[in-house]
Amino acid sequence: MTEAQARKPGSGSWQWGRTAQTQRALLDAARDVFTRQGFAEAGIAEVVERAGSSVGSLYHHFGGKSELFLALWQEHQLAYEQAASAAVAAARKSGVTDPAELFAAGARAYLEGSWQRRDLAMLFSTGDGPPGFELMKRHRGHEWIRQNDALLRLSDTSLDRLYAAVLTSLIGEGSREVAAAKTRAQADEIINAVIEYARRVMSGGPARH
Repeated sequence: MTEAQARKPGSGSWQWGRTAQTQRALLDAARDVFTRQGFAEAGIAEVVERAGSSVGSLYHHFGGKSELFLALWQEHQLAYEQAASAAVAAARKSGVTDPAELFAAGARAYLEGSWQRRDLAMLFSTGDGPPGFELMKRHRGHEWIRQNDALLRLSDTSLDRLYAAVLTSLIGEGSREVAAAKTRAQADEIINAVIEYARRVMSGGPARH
């Protein structure tokens, strides 16, 4: 297909492009409105007005206000995961094999994401969301623990799972402090402190009987 055909109304590629453009506009508008007003106070009318779209289009693409909020959260989580995975892969490529150092590389990338997207990080940490959102966050937290468990090469025991959970919780709490930082310098100080605390925990390894 030529570039002209791809842009031609009625072609599959043109329709897909329009759909992606509309969804992006709605997500960007939702980010602006939700982060300023919170989920409960945000109105669909303002979101669609900022997106240059319509209520019907929002319901067509996302299903409603709650689904739009969750789509924004899922995109935020994916950005975290991609950044952490890329950082771990880069560390491995440079010759790092120590699981603790690989964890630190991924954790630093995660924390950096909380500064880069601090408006969203603060929004999703307030507890203001649609029904079932807190349960989704808990499930996602458990998934992060499992991923960190694998990265740290831990065994399937209660003590090792607790060790992974403590480290994951440390990064999660640190990410909220990073998002709340007033300046980049303060955020850097918090990130470095969180990584240092994590290294101290990891220096002794998980508890053993």
